[in-house]
Amino acid sequence: MNITVLALIALVVIPVTFLAWSLVSIDRRGMVAVQTNLGQGFSVNGNAAIQRTPALLGAAKRLTPTGYVGKLDRWLSLAGRPASMPLDRLLVAKPSLALGGAMLGLLLFSNSPSPQTFALGLAITAFFYFLPDLLIYNKGIKRQQEIEMELPNTLDQMLISVEAGLGFEAAMARAGQNGTGALAQELVRTLQDIQVGRPRQEAYAALAARSSVQDLRSFVRAVVQADKYGIGIAKVLRMQAKQSRIKRRQRAEEKAMKLPVKVLFPLLLCIFPVLFIVILGPAAINIMKAFS
Repeated sequence: MNITVLALIALVVIPVTFLAWSLVSIDRRGMVAVQTNLGQGFSVNGNAAIQRTPALLGAAKRLTPTGYVGKLDRWLSLAGRPASMPLDRLLVAKPSLALGGAMLGLLLFSNSPSPQTFALGLAITAFFYFLPDLLIYNKGIKRQQEIEMELPNTLDQMLISVEAGLGFEAAMARAGQNGTGALAQELVRTLQDIQVGRPRQEAYAALAARSSVQDLRSFVRAVVQADKYGIGIAKVLRMQAKQSRIKRRQRAEEKAMKLPVKVLFPLLLCIFPVLFIVILGPAAINIMKAFS
């Protein structure tokens, strides 16, 4: 097929799919009920619309395996639960995108029916279905790397605040207010959990569960043990900050040692052939002229 025809098909199918998903994924009755409750107070009898699950969302949950839903929820937790893509919208978006990919594959197959086109249509459908997973997983990895990089500096700030006379939660609040990254957001969320009445140890455990960074989990375990056995929090913060700085330096050294191996293949495949052509090319031409 001509590339122009494929581009025109994509320009028609993709906006229609996005428009259909936007229309069916909005729970208008739930939004109206939430606005009513915010304005007039909560009413149990008048909130049947909030508890009523949309038909499309219920179908998506029934078609999606429970373990897979749990994995998506875990990836969303690692990604910071972006407001633009909650779990319910993600479950609805995946079949909608797959439907758009299937329509595109069907158009391709109708224009040129062949096994290769059929396989291409299946690949497009699978790619559209798992595209939100790839985006969320990638965002979660980047967010955890950001937390890993921010942790030593944040622990140093908390240590300075504790040694200046602040309590541990006040030091967390100061670090969360001064920070702008993912770790500061997690600290603020932990403090909010404590303020609404959640037990302190459960809030700390939830902080560790929302992250895959081993240094942060080790810090949370040390804080829980210090709170349980009455150990000075300044000493714990000092040791954890020191270990975190050492591990960050070790990770940097490890990446520096891996760099020559990573550069080897681009050198062999991209740079050396060009150098050989530039250096040996004129000599090869002269030799061919001499023996011709």
